[in-house]
Amino acid sequence: MCFKLYNLFAIPYKLRLWRTQRKGNFYTIKFIVLLVILLSGMMFNAKSALAEMTPKEILEKADEARGNVEGVEWTITIESIERGRKQVRTLIIKARDFNSLAEFISPPKVKGRKLLMIDRNMWFVKPGLRKPVPISPRQKLIGGASNGDIASTNYAGDYKVTNASEESVNEESCYLYDLTATNKKATYDRIKYWISKKQLVGVKADFFTVSGKMFKSATFEYDNSIMVQDRSRAFVSKMVITNAVIKEDITTMTYSKVKIKRIPDSTFNLNLLVR
Repeated sequence: MCFKLYNLFAIPYKLRLWRTQRKGNFYTIKFIVLLVILLSGMMFNAKSALAEMTPKEILEKADEARGNVEGVEWTITIESIERGRKQVRTLIIKARDFNSLAEFISPPKVKGRKLLMIDRNMWFVKPGLRKPVPISPRQKLIGGASNGDIASTNYAGDYKVTNASEESVNEESCYLYDLTATNKKATYDRIKYWISKKQLVGVKADFFTVSGKMFKSATFEYDNSIMVQDRSRAFVSKMVITNAVIKEDITTMTYSKVKIKRIPDSTFNLNLLVR
């Protein structure tokens, strides 16, 4: 009798349990299918948005990661080896778009020196000078001035893409753009520029003179970040510049203390540079 009563209640219970489990499995499968569709749609939209970007827009995005924003300040340590001689300099950079003011803070013998860049023009000043000294296009190719010029290259504004392909750098898929200068003030006539397809940041650049010879090569790393339009954006943390002619001459720039801030117009006022 007890066995019959058990079967009487157990069988409907098992049936209800089976139906509940089946229903639960159905909703689980349905949720997984919807999730897959959603993620696929997001990936498709992301790829579509990337595919719709023009080479110039990609260059502009890459420029943002090196300082082309409304206002940014950072500290940079420069370690350079030129003809076997090693030098270390520390500077504070204030930049807005592609205008920048670099002030040397160490070592003591160079403290107070400044380098101002406005619309591709460059001036140098140091304590004791009565007025800023303009740096000629030829001088931009020499020593520290050339490194500063490379660091502030306006890829999107001064160059146009004459050939586009794809190539990997250190196993990272990149756009490879062959760039030609569109502005006579641009220091380099031609640049080969590799931009990460995933992060949209420049990872390598080769700089060529008018004669077609490679002059310098640069690689970039992005372990810093800044907020651009309420979104976190990778920002350059290291730049290594190698002389293509004298390969032992290497300059390493390390970026730290990066912060977005308002940079007033007075920062780029040439008349206020000497005080």
